Amino acid sequence: MNTRSRLLTLVVVALVAACAVTGYVLRTRDSGSGGASGTVRLDTAGQILFRDTAPGAGFGRIASVPLDRPGAARTTGSVLCDRLYAADGTGICMQRKGPVPSTHVTVLDRSLRRVREVKAEGFPNRARVSASGAMLSWTTFVQGDSYLRDDFSTRTSILDTRTGRLVDTVEQIPLTLDGKPYHAADVNYWGVGFAADDNTFYATVRTSGRTYLVKGDFRKWTARTLRTNVECPSLSPDNTRIVFKKRVNASANRPWRLYVLDLATMRETPLAEEHSVDDQAAWLDDRTVMYGLPRHGGGWDVWAAPADGSGAPRLLIHDANSPAAVR
Repeated sequence: MNTRSRLLTLVVVALVAACAVTGYVLRTRDSGSGGASGTVRLDTAGQILFRDTAPGAGFGRIASVPLDRPGAARTTGSVLCDRLYAADGTGICMQRKGPVPSTHVTVLDRSLRRVREVKAEGFPNRARVSASGAMLSWTTFVQGDSYLRDDFSTRTSILDTRTGRLVDTVEQIPLTLDGKPYHAADVNYWGVGFAADDNTFYATVRTSGRTYLVKGDFRKWTARTLRTNVECPSLSPDNTRIVFKKRVNASANRPWRLYVLDLATMRETPLAEEHSVDDQAAWLDDRTVMYGLPRHGGGWDVWAAPADGSGAPRLLIHDANSPAAVR
């Protein structure tokens, strides 16, 4: 089995697992069981929001724990998500649902009330909200693009909540690659995250089998590559560094390691986490990153590691994924 076949197998397994999870969630919801243990708000400072993956009625719901006591009992809200993120009282919840399952992207207000819903093709993959809550982005996995034979592709959208402008797909943005205008049918973007100015954004672009870190300008609607082999960038709260996943080998099982990139010096620092991480990591604070890891034997946990490469990873929240710190 070649690398591409192994990757395809991995994606298919992930999609099957996602279907199983979605089915479990739907069964739980349809059973009429409660699941909410309290009130979760998106604007309460000093908490970590996440997706509850503990078996039981709360499975798949938005939950929270205190920032300073992540091991404390969780509060589970009423909203079900397959992927979520939140900042400054605005949330994004991605969920597979419907008679013919599709991804519904719901914009939530501070009280978890629905503000807007967008239907997207494919499977939920990445979600981000800018620190101000103004800019939202999300990515889904899709299949069937004509330029692919046995691989997957992505759809990435951006929503400006101030104007209501929705960019269905980022793929049409004028791209400068290695200093030259670039056009190709196989250009795919994912993992968009906005800086504090709500205009500058970073993302991954993939074309011709290579991945690049891109820096984009939303108002000018342009993007340019900065370096290769950078996926799922996530900007630090002080906007000086990016944590990303870097492909370190051709293995289908352990291909990625987490690195932090200093944007002023472009120096990379490997983090202490030795497991392969297939997630868009988030920042717990300016010194620590957090990320989801599948558990051997099933389930997910959120782990944390120092952003300077020192120390060792530590378990942050058991039975959880999609973490977002509300400071």
